[in-house]
Amino acid sequence: MIKIIRTNSENHDFIELVKFLDADLAIRDGKDHLFYSQFNSINKIKFVVLAYENEKPLGCGALKEYDKDTMEVKRMYTSPAVRKKGIATRIISELENWACELSCTKCVLETGKRQTEAVGLYKKNGYTLIPNYGQYIGVENSLCFEKKNS
Repeated sequence: MIKIIRTNSENHDFIELVKFLDADLAIRDGKDHLFYSQFNSINKIKFVVLAYENEKPLGCGALKEYDKDTMEVKRMYTSPAVRKKGIATRIISELENWACELSCTKCVLETGKRQTEAVGLYKKNGYTLIPNYGQYIGVENSLCFEKKNS
């Protein structure tokens, strides 16, 4: 049975999953990886969600405050062996619930065009494409999405 927990960026399992995420992104992003990595620090993230099965960490996601009404979804990752089993959807759903509890009206996120699985996940979960925001304005490989909380 999949268990979802809330924690923060000091959680050892989160730190380990992010190492796998960063290794995967380094391959996918190629020469662009250094640019993206500067925005992906996990220091002092207060809102982290982890998925477990039999005490084994399977995936993660996090929220960072973007502005007073908006949370940014960050560091989404699911272990390759358990992909396409609904785990990422459960993680993002828990992140959205948490954002609602924090009185946020929407979630935003950025992903790369090369992360086709991520693009599919976000669209499937009701995220809509928006103009690139913040540091992603003018970045050709970036796709930005938002979802208003209901």
